[in-house]
Amino acid sequence: MNHQEIKEEEEAAVRWAGCLDEVHARIAGRFARSEQRQRARAYLQGLLRPIERKNGWQLAEAAGEANPYGYQELLSRAHWDADAVRDDLLDLVREKLADCTAVVVIDETGFVKKGTKSVGVAPQYSGTVGKIGNCQIGVFLAYASPKGQVLMDREIYLPHEWTDDRHRCEEAGVPEEMEFATKLVLARRMLERMLAHHLPCAWVTADSVYGADYHLRRFLTEHHIPYVLAVPPQNQIRMGLDEGFASVGVDEWFARKHSGRWYRLSAGWGSKGPRWFEWAWRKMDAEVPDGWQAWIVVRRSLTDPTEVVYHRVCAPKQTTLQQIVDVAGQRWKVEEAIERAKGECGLDQYEVPSWTGWYRHVTLSLVAQLCATMMVEQANTAREKKAWEQQSSPSSLQQFKCQRGLVVH
Repeated sequence: MNHQEIKEEEEAAVRWAGCLDEVHARIAGRFARSEQRQRARAYLQGLLRPIERKNGWQLAEAAGEANPYGYQELLSRAHWDADAVRDDLLDLVREKLADCTAVVVIDETGFVKKGTKSVGVAPQYSGTVGKIGNCQIGVFLAYASPKGQVLMDREIYLPHEWTDDRHRCEEAGVPEEMEFATKLVLARRMLERMLAHHLPCAWVTADSVYGADYHLRRFLTEHHIPYVLAVPPQNQIRMGLDEGFASVGVDEWFARKHSGRWYRLSAGWGSKGPRWFEWAWRKMDAEVPDGWQAWIVVRRSLTDPTEVVYHRVCAPKQTTLQQIVDVAGQRWKVEEAIERAKGECGLDQYEVPSWTGWYRHVTLSLVAQLCATMMVEQANTAREKKAWEQQSSPSSLQQFKCQRGLVVH
């Protein structure tokens, strides 16, 4: 390794430690005792390390500790509020990643579990395994901006078989006041928190589980937030006066209204290059804010024309089809963010069955992911700055610093 490579590694290590220290300083006040504040920092550091399994034993081993008892106490008995740390995370996302073009994505993921004791575990469908399996379901709110994609809020879904069994809930530490809430209700709660923390966004998008919910769509239009929401083919649309105001499925409505024109557009880059599909759109009559328009937008596979996805869209009238397609493509980026959170920040590598343990581990995992995203952003900024220094004039370098929000002396 030459001198330049050593210098770059040292600079990267400084940035890494700086990001961790900055984030930890924001949440440290949530921990009542100094040893728990340091334990939280060690936990975040362990989640960011390249460890095969980021459970208590392996985190302890990597930190040179004889047992995982300190980490287990942090996730169970220690005095701190995971929701307060989540609030700090939302504020950090606003400060570090906020962008007026950002897309907020509602998504869920499954955590495969054995047995019946882990909070919320039940036979239920999980996209993680592509079938019904014994698992927990976490609903997440993600923030996708030009500076990176992170998961910024979380809720665990409790099926009826849990909320109807108070003894089972008590054993898992579920708060007594907790009642059944659908995934849609959980999603709206997280959106309300996002708005309360003044996070700017240009769009909200989600799959058909959430797009089919009239109340969610109404919530977004009432707050003047444009959306691109997938809906199932049977999602109902009210026809006009000529059709007697009959309600039909979105697939039938589109078949009646579509002019037959399709546009080949890319929904962003995937692992194999641009994601090309055919797209079509049609205006629809709906109650929308002044200056807005509602559309049905359809995505069709290039190789299998029967493979289609329907979307309800509501946005300002000047919105283009390509903009809508770009927003729809953000869902793939967030799916990748979930996988990175699992693989790089231990999102699914916990061994705590309780309500408190789940929220504490998952919240710290999301904080660790924000740290990792900040590290990448700072590294990218450093590389771009170096390139400008080597190729540009002093006045151009000053312009670069202004664009990146750096202090100019």
